[in-house]
Amino acid sequence: MSNYPSRSHKSLATPRLFFASIGLSLCFNLTMIALMLFNSINAAANPIQQDDIITTDVVNSFDELGHGTLLFKHATQYKKAAQLNIDVVMNITGMINRVSVTQSFSNTTDDWQEGIYVFPLPENAAVDHMRLKIGERIIEGQIKEKQEANKVYQQAKKQGKQAALTEQERPNIFTTSVANIAPHETVEVEIEYQQIVDYDNGAFSLRFPMVVGPRYIPGKQRIEGFSGTGWALNTNEVPDAARITPPVLPPGSQSKNEVSLKINLNAGLTLENIHSPYHVIEVDKQAGHYEIQLKQETTLANRDFELIWQPHASGIPKAALFTEEMNGDTYALIMMVPPTVKKTETLSKEIIYVIDTSGSMGGQSIVQARTAFELALTRLKPGDRFNVIQFNSFTSKLFNHAESVNSATLEQALNYVRSLEAGGGTEMATALHAALANQSNDNSLRQIIFMTDGSIGNEQALFEIIQKELGHSRLFTVGIGSAPNSHFMRRAANFGRGTHTHIGKLDEVQKRMQNLFEKIENPILKDITIDWGQMNSTAKNIAPNIEAWPQKISDLYRGEPLLITAKAKQLPNAINISGDVANDNWSSKLTLNGGQTRQGISTLWARNKIAALMEQKRDNEFESIKQLIIDTALEHHLVSKFTSLVAVDVTPVRPLDKTLDSHAIPTHLPAGWDHKKVFGQPFPATATDARLNFIIGMLLMLLTSLLVLCLHGRMTAGMQEIERRRKPKPRYLGSPIAPTVGVRNTNPNPSS
Repeated sequence: MSNYPSRSHKSLATPRLFFASIGLSLCFNLTMIALMLFNSINAAANPIQQDDIITTDVVNSFDELGHGTLLFKHATQYKKAAQLNIDVVMNITGMINRVSVTQSFSNTTDDWQEGIYVFPLPENAAVDHMRLKIGERIIEGQIKEKQEANKVYQQAKKQGKQAALTEQERPNIFTTSVANIAPHETVEVEIEYQQIVDYDNGAFSLRFPMVVGPRYIPGKQRIEGFSGTGWALNTNEVPDAARITPPVLPPGSQSKNEVSLKINLNAGLTLENIHSPYHVIEVDKQAGHYEIQLKQETTLANRDFELIWQPHASGIPKAALFTEEMNGDTYALIMMVPPTVKKTETLSKEIIYVIDTSGSMGGQSIVQARTAFELALTRLKPGDRFNVIQFNSFTSKLFNHAESVNSATLEQALNYVRSLEAGGGTEMATALHAALANQSNDNSLRQIIFMTDGSIGNEQALFEIIQKELGHSRLFTVGIGSAPNSHFMRRAANFGRGTHTHIGKLDEVQKRMQNLFEKIENPILKDITIDWGQMNSTAKNIAPNIEAWPQKISDLYRGEPLLITAKAKQLPNAINISGDVANDNWSSKLTLNGGQTRQGISTLWARNKIAALMEQKRDNEFESIKQLIIDTALEHHLVSKFTSLVAVDVTPVRPLDKTLDSHAIPTHLPAGWDHKKVFGQPFPATATDARLNFIIGMLLMLLTSLLVLCLHGRMTAGMQEIERRRKPKPRYLGSPIAPTVGVRNTNPNPSS
């Protein structure tokens, strides 16, 4: 076959034309890159132009609102409504917290409005009531399947009826839509939920989230469905990205969203201490209970609120029982604290430290993380092996494999950690893969300490990685910053057979990391089973007439209680709890007589059942599990991933010739976050990377053009040399010139 170019390629064989085409290709690439960079910088700069945000108040995504906010819908955009206040009232009795969250909004326009209300709640909240009060009218929410509830709401909106719809986006993020709000009316939306408070190492605590940080959305493929108005496009990894991605106020903004908080605490015990680590509170001791409120009456909604109360040492509970009778069934909440086991000889171990250095970790968060890791490295002992992994848009390791502890490796690790800075995206999946890889086959002690704020949108995919690749490792999560994603922290640690903690400010690093070290370094209670005093079920170790959740009991670390909710026609007089600790069998008998009667135990049981079922593998059998979740949620009036609360007034109030219009309110960045790290980059760390991918593609095309140019020159010179050697010596001037050899299949057009 001839080596000469075909007729269709003769134009490329002419050097002048070839170089001209390459030049045009280079100019095209450089022009497109410059345009994309210019547009990207403008796009990144727009969110921090205060005048633009506050004067227009336009919102492209209700999921970008980190805290409770009402948005008025107008065509394809949303504007923020004037927010009056957010009032939170908690009633804590023993271990049960009943909460009412009321947000008051005002339609200050002359038009009828449809509103979108976005708010965070605790990840273990059982949302069972929603009320909409417009003027003198109160509308109670009814539970329905999600699609049916949405259909009812849309129909009511079209007919001019006042209506509200509350949906769950994540276990800790909810959305409420409000239709047909009259001009110059005040709207109150009240959400009620119930939760079990935390108990650990002799202290009770609760967290109330006030803000959801901007979330990183991984994935490349755009998919349809899950309609929303967020700044992020739906991807193959986060199919509902458009529903969970909110805009944030720039630094120095005069707009404020404030929260008032009142707590009635009836602990049932004499308390030694009550405090809030992040807010100043006032505590008024009354007969049998405590009344607690913020000292300044209101606070900016930009960080989680935490309350901690500790009984006197003599009154620390070892067990508790709460029951409720409903529809012929007895529901029970059982709490038991295993006795402390004497610390055994510490075995050599392998520890992998993973630190999030993405843009959302900027500001105080990265300082807290570095300090915590420096402290953790000092706990290593001779004989241990370790490694440090950091991740943002990319993942990198200090060592190729875990190294033995010595003065040189420790010094290298400390210098590495001290040099870490925040910036870029949150590609957490690659970090998990790296941390869970290279496990030995000897089942030796292997621990992973994973430090992050959890500001990601692909939680489910990450949980599946942990379940699939955990091996014999144990994963411990440390939530960093003022508003960590507690849903991710708890669930990841649960799947990882570990535990979790939070660090919200620098001066609590020492105490909270010390608490984590004590858990890691002391024996754990594992393989826990419960004998209900009857013939055990073969599959789940539960008596046939008793349904207890969770069915798979997580390992318990030092100071952690066993918490079980159960449903039965009649509870047994006692149960026997057993497990393994420090290579020895342990068991304890717990009497179920007496206890206290409490409302809402059935709700907590249903919430635990739904949460456990949602952890099941998403395979072909999940459809039957989904139906079980729906049935449980409908029976107990609970909002879930597949059920929603909808409220519709029977009387139309908006004249059908009047249209719906919009107005809106901005939101806050979590306290301590660095706005520039998150939004002030050419490519926002929390956004999808379409522009970046485009520019990388153009740069690769540019590089290809240069390589082709180089290769063409080399090939042309080589062929000319071959032809020169092959042809006979010229006998006279003007001998024929060998045709120019071209490069086949060269495409000078980068756009094709």
